[in-house]
Amino acid sequence: MTNQIKWANALSTRPSLEAAVEEVAERANQLLQASADLAVVFISSAFASEYTRLMPLFREVLSVPAIIGCGGGGVIGVNRQGEVQEIEGEPGLSLSLMSLPGVNVRTFHVLPESLPDLDSSPDTWVDLIGVLPQAEPQFVLLADPFTSGINDLIQGLDFAYPGSIKVGGLASGSAVGGSSGLFCNYRLYREGTVGVALSGNLVLETIVAQGCRPIGEPYTVIAGERNVVMELEVPVTAQVGGSGKPRKPLDVLRDLIQTLNEEDRMLAQNSLFVGVARDEFKQDLEHGDFLIRNLLGVDPRVGAIAIGDRVRPGQRIQFHLRDAHTSADDLEMLLQRYQQQTPDSNKGAGALMFSCLGRGEGLYGSPNFDSRMFRRYLKNVPIGGFFCNGEIGPVAGNTFLHGYTSVFGICRQP
Repeated sequence: MTNQIKWANALSTRPSLEAAVEEVAERANQLLQASADLAVVFISSAFASEYTRLMPLFREVLSVPAIIGCGGGGVIGVNRQGEVQEIEGEPGLSLSLMSLPGVNVRTFHVLPESLPDLDSSPDTWVDLIGVLPQAEPQFVLLADPFTSGINDLIQGLDFAYPGSIKVGGLASGSAVGGSSGLFCNYRLYREGTVGVALSGNLVLETIVAQGCRPIGEPYTVIAGERNVVMELEVPVTAQVGGSGKPRKPLDVLRDLIQTLNEEDRMLAQNSLFVGVARDEFKQDLEHGDFLIRNLLGVDPRVGAIAIGDRVRPGQRIQFHLRDAHTSADDLEMLLQRYQQQTPDSNKGAGALMFSCLGRGEGLYGSPNFDSRMFRRYLKNVPIGGFFCNGEIGPVAGNTFLHGYTSVFGICRQP
């Protein structure tokens, strides 16, 4: 079929940047066997001192009209043996080439000072990106963690393009405060956000694996201010303190921890999170209905807790735990669900993976865990990606910046 999307990825671990660029370009072009419309490149921060050389080298070996990419603490791609591999803390270069017939490809670089006010009309955001909402674009966003205003950008894009998928991640390096590398159309940028809007003959679907499991039951926020929860309503059916009356969150948490087994009590000391339900009207909350946020602190004087998100009365929250076993189970369950709900799931043209620096071998104790589980369910789907300082993906219809998450953007034919 002449209008078939084609996708190829190549990974190189050569320590010479020239050799790595030559290897991925040659192999990706051989695998694609078509004219590429878009390239997405991820480069290990082990090459950070050579970021300025990357785009000139690619310009010599690629004839792709549009290219975006960034630096990462690690990169993900397909090696010469056809196996997906995660390269962490070592030289690595991942190149995805895409032939996208019938797809409009619009790349952009946005600085934080050019972002419209959040009370501006959707038209100001449309003018910024240059794609009409009627085109139903799908977005890939790569941002500097310190200079992008990424939360405002995500919120503005959701406002202007409410039906569009947005995936991506924050560029990462080997050292905090190190200089980021963002790439767009053969140029290097050190700040802002680079991205691409894809519209037309493609579908972009997502898997957002937050890697947590709930403990206890959902509680309703009765009193809260900004990100501080002051009072909770505990349902009568809850295991502990179920009176339906207001209780201090810290008291609820202490009682809940007493009901846990010893292993989970130990886990709760440093891997306790709060899930905020995104659907106010859904009665039976299930896996994937919660946006996972950090538990930032407690105030024993008033029994309040602070979380990494704004809260308001009427919202429901539930405490969650995270560990390697839970993260693995969470991703596998989401992959199984995707496979069941998507009859053509194995017909995916290609995928991008955005994984937290806190996952990978440091979490699982073995390499290539998330990426190879992905390929176990979506066999032979080319995949490229990187390890991020924050991951961008949707939960319950809205886009968020996550942590400790693996986000997959899966591209296929309509």
